[in-house]
Amino acid sequence: MTKDTKKGFRDLREPVAEEPPKITFPCDYSLKIVGDAAEDFTACVCQIVVRHAPDFDESTLQVVDSRNGRFQSVRITINATSEQQISQLFEELKATGRVHMVV
Repeated sequence: MTKDTKKGFRDLREPVAEEPPKITFPCDYSLKIVGDAAEDFTACVCQIVVRHAPDFDESTLQVVDSRNGRFQSVRITINATSEQQISQLFEELKATGRVHMVV
């Protein structure tokens, strides 16, 4: 194999260091928060979100129950102003012990 034949190919066995996508703030930022289904799960999530995004409009949220009803996902969109705001929101949601995943 000549040098020219190899050009343009990458060894897939080698990991590629990828940078996370750059976000331009402020922006609309969608989140899906998954936790155990409970009557007060949505209210708990909303209280935390409002602390980090005071202009959050609760009427825009969507709650989706899992097929067997064991979990709920709360889908929201906030006006994100910084990476720090998003990180702090993620941390507080996870610290509740009720949230299994934030996407």
